[in-house]
Amino acid sequence: MSSEISRLFDFPYFSQKKYNLKNALVTKYGNKWVSTSSEEYIFKANTISRALLRLGVKANDKIAVISTTNRTEWNIVDIGILQTGAQNVPIYPTISKEDYEYVLNHSESIYCFVSDVSIVEKINKIKGNTKLKEVYTFDEISDEKNWKELLELGKDTSNQSDVEARKDAVKSEDLATLIYTSGTTGRPKGVMLSHGNIVSNVLTSEESVPLTKGNDKALSFLPVCHIFERMILYLYQYCGVEIYFAEGVEKLVENAQEIKPHVLTAVPRLYEKIYDSIVLKGQELTGIKKKLFFWAVDLGLKYEPYGANGWWYEKQLGLARKLIFSKWQAALGGELKLMVSGASALQQRLTRVFAAAGMPIMEGYGLTETSPVTSVSFMEQNGVHGFRVGTVGRILKNVEVKIAENGEILVKGPNVMQGYYKDPKKTAEVIKDGYFHTGDKGEIDSDGFLKITGRTKEMFKTSGGKYIVPPLLEGDLKQSLFIEQVMVIGENEKMPAALIQPNFVFIRDWIERKGHKIGTSCEEIAGAQIIIDRIQIEVDQCNKSFGKWEQIKKFELTPNEWTIDGGHLTPTMKMKREIIKNIYDDLYEKIYRG
Repeated sequence: MSSEISRLFDFPYFSQKKYNLKNALVTKYGNKWVSTSSEEYIFKANTISRALLRLGVKANDKIAVISTTNRTEWNIVDIGILQTGAQNVPIYPTISKEDYEYVLNHSESIYCFVSDVSIVEKINKIKGNTKLKEVYTFDEISDEKNWKELLELGKDTSNQSDVEARKDAVKSEDLATLIYTSGTTGRPKGVMLSHGNIVSNVLTSEESVPLTKGNDKALSFLPVCHIFERMILYLYQYCGVEIYFAEGVEKLVENAQEIKPHVLTAVPRLYEKIYDSIVLKGQELTGIKKKLFFWAVDLGLKYEPYGANGWWYEKQLGLARKLIFSKWQAALGGELKLMVSGASALQQRLTRVFAAAGMPIMEGYGLTETSPVTSVSFMEQNGVHGFRVGTVGRILKNVEVKIAENGEILVKGPNVMQGYYKDPKKTAEVIKDGYFHTGDKGEIDSDGFLKITGRTKEMFKTSGGKYIVPPLLEGDLKQSLFIEQVMVIGENEKMPAALIQPNFVFIRDWIERKGHKIGTSCEEIAGAQIIIDRIQIEVDQCNKSFGKWEQIKKFELTPNEWTIDGGHLTPTMKMKREIIKNIYDDLYEKIYRG
């Protein structure tokens, strides 16, 4: 661990000393990108720390931060909180007010920072049931306290020596944050991560990320309340990378074209959507342009790294990059060196085609409980190749991974959490003999690459005693442009089946192009025999890759979209399987009892 960095708030100081960036943090307000320098970042963080001390904040107090988008204010407040010895409790903006109440009470948060009116309205409804003394907003909202009041309160520097004393008292092993996992079942658990947990993860992960220190730009849009993006933001600061905060996922492409980032992070579902939108544009082409487009795509789908396909393939790839893939690059600003993926498995076709396009996606593996990175892909490091399609790369140097007899991935290292907050029983269930039991199944190949093979909790047996691994089937099915979401079912039933949410956006376009005389509402699409028959073709194609006992025998289409707000998905876009099953109980019964 760097002697200069042992606590999270050391990162901006390190960055300021080494790089002193003019554009350390950049947020778009209205139509204007507004920059905060390294110096101003630290100045405002200290101002917030002084204000918090004047409010009576003590070491180990909990302060919640909730924002609908990533923004400069979040990072300033984060450092301001941590410097006082208090803990930052980031909360997903999309959860219900009931979950807000639970997390705020469970963490015993005494102050809360929120981004905008949509959040403050939810918080105000439950504030009286919590220990919150005050709520501060980042946006200017009438009749609400604004965070600038704290910047004013902290102007007086006379208690800066108290701030310095608090900083000095914070040790690497001290608790830094409580991150409440979104969870696919039950109440969220508060994961306790120390300064050292996250710092160790940043410093070791950095070795695998080919950034030009002090000179690159990053586009950040994944929720910073999730440890994946948060760790990445600290990593960017460590590497002197300018951080631009996207206005939202819907503005991602527009923002990318404006700032021309060198790196961005995303979850697989977003890469799927980017790929699908590119392919849709390709289908609108005609003649030789269309033929060239799909020639390049087909070539990309055969990609293997390090020239493994031979010189003739590489020659063709060079031409494809010049004629076709350069336009893909341009759509995302034209300067991307790499993209990073986490949270769930990335489809191999996306790994191949984006690498072929010159925008490799480096897939990592980890959980909130491991701060989060356990393994990560990289192109080359000290002459070592770290990229293999179908794997999540090599295990980090300071992390130990072993595979249990049942195939479960066990992790040991300085990145493993301190435990679940106020829940020693659940902690003891997952940390045994120093190893964190991930709940994921995997294998390590002879070259040291980690491959994820499923979730122990997601596997099930049919009534015939055959094991089914839903994520494998689901990943294949979601490669279809006709399918947005899919959940494989069949535990203790005679056969596997599936609940499928059609890709309504694509299908509406397909209906128009084909001239089909059917309605375009979600209900009409899900009930149309021509759509059911077309998706059956996709299911039949998928089934060819699996054993007879694994194949999807029946499916039903859901008449609405699966969303976070609808309760189908967690904030990280994972399926809430039991809830989805309950929502569509009528379809489940139709499959198995109809």
